[in-house]
Amino acid sequence: MLTIGVDIGGTKVAAGVVDDNGEIVEQTRRPTAADRPDLVAETVADVVRELSAGRDIEAVGVGAAGFVDETRSMVRFAPNLAWREEPLQKKISGLVGLPVVIENDANAMAWGETRFGAGRGQSHVVCLTLGTGIGGGLVFDGALYRGRWGMGAELGHMQVQPGGRPCGCGNIGCWEQYASGQALVKEAREIAAADPGRARTLLGLAGGKIEGEEVTEAAQRGDEASLAAFGVFADWLGQGMADLAAILDPGCFIIGGGVSRAADLFLDRARAAFAERLTGRGHRPLADIRLAELGASAGMVGAADLARRR
Repeated sequence: MLTIGVDIGGTKVAAGVVDDNGEIVEQTRRPTAADRPDLVAETVADVVRELSAGRDIEAVGVGAAGFVDETRSMVRFAPNLAWREEPLQKKISGLVGLPVVIENDANAMAWGETRFGAGRGQSHVVCLTLGTGIGGGLVFDGALYRGRWGMGAELGHMQVQPGGRPCGCGNIGCWEQYASGQALVKEAREIAAADPGRARTLLGLAGGKIEGEEVTEAAQRGDEASLAAFGVFADWLGQGMADLAAILDPGCFIIGGGVSRAADLFLDRARAAFAERLTGRGHRPLADIRLAELGASAGMVGAADLARRR
């Protein structure tokens, strides 16, 4: 039984034909017209038609970065794709003539990792995608948790610092302002500005503008400022996971997203911070903290499997 999974991001649409075992049979991608939401549905339809040629496709699952309603048909709000009350399911289904399920992209990733990746065999999973911001997905008792209105698990927007940094969501002090790729870069820039002597390698690599790749490379070369930035990042990540564990009590955290590729620079410290700050520590089991296994394919695989189970 074949389904198609589509992962819509701010810069690209990636899609693949996925079988019952979560294996990708074929995949393709297109650039995303982020400022033209009407064209995104057309782009998705194009990749679905391409991948459907000569195959019996049962359904299409679409992972979209935004607030997806409880019916899994409409994107209420997507900050990076200009969607507002976008009837995406209806548009795509009408273009391709197949059943279509819309899902939040982090939810799709969480489902893919739980079914076929790092969360296999786990019944209570919290999945975190660390990129520009923090995305979240929850799988409890083997089912994806979406909340009453379909907009649950926006974990990056829990407030961790009253009066803290402003967030793109409109609030201040959100977790993603301290434990995301964007936060890591901001921390490194502030340390380098305050004490350039600690950031010689970083400043040499950056050539005037510090970005995530330079922070990672500099840290790997032993740059003091970059390593300090990763330390702050790791502490905030561990603190946030400890707070989530107090509420949700998962058996497993799965860490994915672009920042996870630098896990050797922060994961051990984040695990230590989690253990030190967990409420009731010493009297409860520690949740396992694992790296995602499916990489950039997790959302695609998860969306395809959710369409199969629609």
